[in-house]
Amino acid sequence: MNVYQILKIPVISEKGLAQARQGKYLFRVAVGATKKEIAKAVEAVYKGVKVAGVNVLRTPAEVVRWRTPKKRPVKARRSGEKKALVTLAEGKIEIFEEK
Repeated sequence: MNVYQILKIPVISEKGLAQARQGKYLFRVAVGATKKEIAKAVEAVYKGVKVAGVNVLRTPAEVVRWRTPKKRPVKARRSGEKKALVTLAEGKIEIFEEK
């Protein structure tokens, strides 16, 4: 798998910025990616960083139901996703830096 297929997008949120100060960064990753592949992809994309550890969490796909204005029930399926919390031993990722 290509490194740009493994790392989809960085998750930039209030909690993510607080963790970035501690050297932990959150990314959405491909569902089939392993921890070793994620660590290699982060080191390849962001030069000058060294990955200390990777934690992974998966959110399952779910079926969502709601009613339309005409009272007809609608079903939809939200796809699941996989996120990786990457802890760096050295270096910083500039995307997460506050101005």
